[in-house]
Amino acid sequence: MSLDTQAIAELAPEFFSGTIADRQAAEAACDRLRLAMDQLIAVIETETELVRAGKLAEAGELQPEKANLVSVYMRGMTFVRDHAVALGNLAPGSVEALKRRHGEFQPILRINLAVLSTAREVSDTLMRKVAEGAGVTRAPTTYGPAGTAPRAPTLADGISINRSL
Repeated sequence: MSLDTQAIAELAPEFFSGTIADRQAAEAACDRLRLAMDQLIAVIETETELVRAGKLAEAGELQPEKANLVSVYMRGMTFVRDHAVALGNLAPGSVEALKRRHGEFQPILRINLAVLSTAREVSDTLMRKVAEGAGVTRAPTTYGPAGTAPRAPTLADGISINRSL
């Protein structure tokens, strides 16, 4: 669950000021967005490593923090977009640093999305195979006791999952 507007305002008040009136406010907004991006990158990189290592439960535990950081980041991006002219005039160096950091962020995000997509595809394939196996009818391939014909095939009774793997 992501943060609501009030929670974002408490975490990043720089993204809620009406206007950018001076250099200090412009620098503060750029610095806060850079901080939000750095925190989000750290969580994404951790998630990527955990998924690669097959620690999906631990990676899943990062989801609430990731959702909150995405909320702050998106609010910051909206604020920067809405005040681009003022930021560019008052803090051009910070805006350029922010653009560079955003350029570094995109490949990290692409890698994360590729790893998550691969993990999802693998789990979908496993679930499909399990479902197919559970849906197969059981039919003996031999005759019953005293040479009698086998009973009619029946559906599998269920599946068992070993969570310790």
